[in-house]
Amino acid sequence: MIEIRELHKYFGEVKAVNGISFTVQKGEIFGFLGPNGAGKSTTIRCLMDFIRPTSGSLTIAGLDAQRDSVAIKRKVGYVSPDVHLYPHWTGKQHLDFVERLNSGGSWRKELVKRFSLKETVRAKNLSSGNKQKLGLILAMMGKPELLILDEPTVALDPLLQNLFYESLKTYQQEGGTVFISSHNLSEIERICDRVAIIRQGKLADVDNVATLRKRKMHMVTLRLAGKAAMPDPTEFGKVEIISRGSDQLTFRYTGEINDLVKRLARYEIADLEIAHASLEDVFLEFYKN
Repeated sequence: MIEIRELHKYFGEVKAVNGISFTVQKGEIFGFLGPNGAGKSTTIRCLMDFIRPTSGSLTIAGLDAQRDSVAIKRKVGYVSPDVHLYPHWTGKQHLDFVERLNSGGSWRKELVKRFSLKETVRAKNLSSGNKQKLGLILAMMGKPELLILDEPTVALDPLLQNLFYESLKTYQQEGGTVFISSHNLSEIERICDRVAIIRQGKLADVDNVATLRKRKMHMVTLRLAGKAAMPDPTEFGKVEIISRGSDQLTFRYTGEINDLVKRLARYEIADLEIAHASLEDVFLEFYKN
């Protein structure tokens, strides 16, 4: 559905995107993961022909992203981090306009109900979360062949995020394809089939989420009860020791957390804390490998 080959985009001497290549298959939810400033939005803006690449090729459904941009926009629902709306139009006016433009909105009523959209409120009076909600409905209501979503949940509360994830799964089950960018590792894990990881304009890896989960990193701190001997951390798998005392151990663990818990069950533990390592740590681990 999407093919990107040797994409470069420079702004002066700044290499915003530096030679990335990957494909998105029809029918999958594909995550584009990276910290802010990594090159995610620049890549998407090139795909949507909002800006032109320095070099490289981009195609959507076999169409050239530059030469066939008008035809592509008929096939794509797009959401940006900052949804742009007509300030004096109500939600209903926006929905009516897009429905006429796309010759239909088969999912409109269901999405409006699911997201509890207040259609009579003017856009200028909507909160950032409600603007984002309206933008998502506008992009999805016609059930386009492809959704391109750039940080679509930044303004949504957790409840709306869950509703949005459910909607994406329904859309996928009906044959849709999703390309979603995010800096949220948990979000990508939850909804995506495959993921491309970008950092400082370069592609660190492209893999399925199950494999990424096995390589996922955690910060682990454990304190033993009584005078039990401190275990050898290397028996837990792939670890990097951060600090070690007589009764407390802190280490970075890469792998399935359930496997670690099973190994720890042999010890008498007074306190155990497990937290996700930072996204930056995950990226650094990919670069090491």
